[in-house]
Amino acid sequence: MAPACLLGVCSLLCAWSVVMGHPCALDHQGWADCSGKSLLHVPSSLPSNITGLDLSFNSLVIPIHGTLLMPLPSLRSLNLSSNALLALSPAVFSNLEALRLLDLSSCSIAYLHRDAFKGLGNLHTLLLRNNNLQELEVPSLLPLKALFHLDLQHNALVSLDALNLQLMEAIPQVRLGGNPWVCDCAAHPLQQWLKRRQAVQVTCASPLGLQGQEVAALDFQDLGCQMKRRFPRGVSTVQQITVTHSNTTTPPTGKGGRSWPYLVGFLVAAIGISILIALAAKCKLFHKNFASYRHRPLPETSSIGGSPMEDGSGWDRSSSGPGDSESHRMPGDADLQAEDDDGFIEDNYIQPNEQMQEEEERELHLSI
Repeated sequence: MAPACLLGVCSLLCAWSVVMGHPCALDHQGWADCSGKSLLHVPSSLPSNITGLDLSFNSLVIPIHGTLLMPLPSLRSLNLSSNALLALSPAVFSNLEALRLLDLSSCSIAYLHRDAFKGLGNLHTLLLRNNNLQELEVPSLLPLKALFHLDLQHNALVSLDALNLQLMEAIPQVRLGGNPWVCDCAAHPLQQWLKRRQAVQVTCASPLGLQGQEVAALDFQDLGCQMKRRFPRGVSTVQQITVTHSNTTTPPTGKGGRSWPYLVGFLVAAIGISILIALAAKCKLFHKNFASYRHRPLPETSSIGGSPMEDGSGWDRSSSGPGDSESHRMPGDADLQAEDDDGFIEDNYIQPNEQMQEEEERELHLSI
């Protein structure tokens, strides 16, 4: 009796689905199973209170403009795997604000628009494995602020730039295995990122010499990068250039520490030459100053010419008359010695009272 009742209930549900216009199977937990129904479009008659929707293995067409689904405020899980979506248009999931899991595996996606995940601020898990992604746009992951798990395995990624890797630092779980990673110098940021994520296993696909090896286990020499390295002070410049341009060459050991005596000797020689030059300049200036300040004896007055007193006596003889010969006699040697002792040269000028007496005497002579 019970199996007959169960069969009747299933028949009623199937009939109700046909009448409502969608082939999806609904359960009492709010899950709608529309997998493998060859659907081109999402049924519009789905209940708005469903929490899970499986649309895998269909032939869904992504609209160029607008959203893929009608507003489903309670939808938490959406499975779109194994649909030939190729590309995701902008804001195609913008009306699914409560979505927590989005499965886009095996959809042949080759391009993600920068606004493809707009409106999915509560998304926890994003599955993008088994697609054809060759690069990952940085802005496409910016709206996913609550993302915890990102699966990018088995795509066509050959490298990731530093911006993408920095953005993925906030995502606790990231899967990158199965991509054809090229292990060259451009993979150095990825190598550093993988070393911090020890649980992530990523292997090289090319070149052939590194195929199958883990990227995190390689060093800069294996990647072919020319990186700046710090050398001890004793290593010469030639050795540093050799190590920088040839990653397989290392500075010879045991010889680097012997170059410091040459450096010390060069410094001592340079300082000694500088001191000698300074002393030579000082000596030249000293001789020049000594020659300029050396004292010489002054020439005697007799060697230069006649004494000023002789000139003065001649002037007196020419200017005075015969009556003044006795009053204006020549000064003796004692007078000259006294004048020399004073240090001043006195002018033989006539006092005003003597000049008046001479004029009166002249008038008397003329009158006589």
